[in-house]
Amino acid sequence: MELICGVQNYEWGKAGKNSIVAEFFKSSQPKVEVDENKPYAELWMGCHPSMTCKVKDGEKSLHEVIQENPSLLGERVVDKFGKQIPFLFKVLSINKALSIQAHPSKKLAKELHVKQPDIYKDDNYKPEMAIALTPFEALCGFRPVCEIKAYLKAVPELRSLAPNCNMEDDFELVKTAFKSVLQTPKEKIEIEVNNLLDRLSRIEKEQKVFENVELIQKLSKQFPGDKGIFMVYFLNYLKLQKGEAIFLGECEPHAYISGDCIECMACSDNVVRAGLTPKLIDVDTLVSMLTYHCAPPNEKLLKSQGEDAFSRVFRPPVPDFAVAHIKIEVLVSLSGFETVLLPSTQDSITTFHLNLGFP
Repeated sequence: MELICGVQNYEWGKAGKNSIVAEFFKSSQPKVEVDENKPYAELWMGCHPSMTCKVKDGEKSLHEVIQENPSLLGERVVDKFGKQIPFLFKVLSINKALSIQAHPSKKLAKELHVKQPDIYKDDNYKPEMAIALTPFEALCGFRPVCEIKAYLKAVPELRSLAPNCNMEDDFELVKTAFKSVLQTPKEKIEIEVNNLLDRLSRIEKEQKVFENVELIQKLSKQFPGDKGIFMVYFLNYLKLQKGEAIFLGECEPHAYISGDCIECMACSDNVVRAGLTPKLIDVDTLVSMLTYHCAPPNEKLLKSQGEDAFSRVFRPPVPDFAVAHIKIEVLVSLSGFETVLLPSTQDSITTFHLNLGFP
């Protein structure tokens, strides 16, 4: 069935026709004019109450259609997840870094939803994967401990924010340093960001690569004096090419920096933020919920598995979703597409028909 999907106009999105999200939005609603001055950040496909899809040529939402016809999901999906699509599928078009964030476990999500339902909109967890549509940058998971220790030693501004991190236990060291930076008063953060930028402008080329100068400068322009800038020294910095994917489990810190991707996740909109955002931050919750698992960046990459000559499937280590990548041969007529990405549960494929909307 064809869907009319909703768009989120978050300020970090790409504007107008520079946004892939705007293209897809236009394709489902040809009469809609794309505003060149408006950001088109996310296209949502699913049944989350924050933005459920509507069925094209009808007045009902996708949620209503599924409630009336649960057989559309297949018996195994209904048995496991009930009469609902267990995933949320999105397209993201990113011009400005998203927040330093993590998503809660099922247990914590239930607690947060009860305490603050206006902020934490549902009681579900939110493991997710992102598949790059264009060159894509992200901060993702804690760096190996040896790298974090090296930065604490080599970056005086970071050391000033986390001065008492000499413990032998790696878990305690990373947690203490991370917590210390995030809980530092804003005035002190601003001073050390300025000191950092000044020093980085004068260091040698080789040192600039080690200290991620270009990324630090980019984030500083977008979020001057923000504590999230120092997260570059804690989190892995990944650069994905088209077709590469990452998986983020529950309670893993991350931030998307730039690029376009499709994103598939468990059906949730719960986000705990701690920096690089004008939105509400909850440092105490974020610090307490993380696992502080440290690993090299390649551990976050999710490889696809070949199904046949035309398709590959990205299968994350959760049952809620998988994504099939299907390559369309030249002889097959499909306007605007060489490849199609289809989200599904691990048990069945649910098809979304997408077409590019600009000539």
